[in-house]
Amino acid sequence: MMLRLIFGAVIGLLFAYPALLAVVLAVIATVISQPAIIAAAIAIWAWPRITRTVRRWAA
Repeated sequence: MMLRLIFGAVIGLLFAYPALLAVVLAVIATVISQPAIIAAAIAIWAWPRITRTVRRWAA
């Protein structure tokens, strides 16, 4: 739910201020070029699924 709100806010800002598109693209390119940030994002996204799986194994 929170991710949808953030995404909606970003899209709204891009429509309100088209000049921000270059800034947003630069930030995205910088973030994507950092493997540690990508690994951390994947870990944060996957952690609840991993813990659920381990709990099922342990039960």
